[in-house]
Amino acid sequence: MLMRTDPFRELDRLTQQVFGTTSRPASMPMEAYRAGDEFVVHFDLPGIDPQSVELDVERNVLTIHTERSSPAPEGAELVASERPVGQFSRQLFLGETLDTDRIDASYDAGVLTIRIPVAEQAKPRKIEVTSGDTRQQITQ
Repeated sequence: MLMRTDPFRELDRLTQQVFGTTSRPASMPMEAYRAGDEFVVHFDLPGIDPQSVELDVERNVLTIHTERSSPAPEGAELVASERPVGQFSRQLFLGETLDTDRIDASYDAGVLTIRIPVAEQAKPRKIEVTSGDTRQQITQ
């Protein structure tokens, strides 16, 4: 199971409603789903240098950290600046059923994709139950 948390989401929403502004740059939008025996998470990170992406796993917390700088040269007069720049960080709390030793990450066309396999001990398995002379298979 994959658990998502962003403790400042409600505070940001309230601040935006009251003051009509965003209190911090937009976070990394994500999409997560389970496909077979793995969880897949996609983060939209357009304009990010893949070398600036750092992924760390400590206990069952996956931290994604990256940075985007402005492409405008120093001293240039900005006419419009709507793209968020700066440091971005996000944490995902991973359930005990995921194999954090085999996480795979790739970056393509502005999307960071993280694949987290389900741990072997968490996959369903067949257990044979015997009763006298008859044997039946039960899925647990």
